Amino acid sequence: MRVAVKVVGTTGVIVLISCPLWAPQWGAGILGEISGQPLPVSVAVVAAFFGLVALYCRVLHRTLVLVRRDARSAAPASVWWMFAIPYNFVEDFFIVHRIAASVAVDARVPARALRRWSAVGYGWCTLQIVSLFPGASGFAAGILAGLLWAAHWVMTVRMNRRLTAGRVPAGAVAATR
Repeated sequence: MRVAVKVVGTTGVIVLISCPLWAPQWGAGILGEISGQPLPVSVAVVAAFFGLVALYCRVLHRTLVLVRRDARSAAPASVWWMFAIPYNFVEDFFIVHRIAASVAVDARVPARALRRWSAVGYGWCTLQIVSLFPGASGFAAGILAGLLWAAHWVMTVRMNRRLTAGRVPAGAVAATR
């Protein structure tokens, strides 16, 4: 079922991204906006964005490293799928889900805080897909997605601090079994 969701979802993302090719009357979309800028500006915007994504992935990677190994439902390196465009638009939902599931099993973060973290994560994932629509709705969704992404990032850093503060030495976990 997951594979079907990922294939259908990624196909939908490709349709949205390619919208300017088959429905130019709807607008240029995000790719048109970026490519409409002078080349140095476009390169700088894309490089800055991917740099921020890399920093965000490092924080998520750290989250999974901080989670007890036996509680993880994903490898820490799996967060780097955020760079697999256009697949990442759908995979991001699964990344948020697997991290939330891992942190829940680890049980060092209060359930309420984890639910809030998940909701904000799913919110930015959803809005980033809506941002692919051309026109004002896509633009507004992109701004909101960016704000939720930043909020999620801050929440993740705070969650990492909580996981670090409550870190149980590796030998202590084995000794309690």
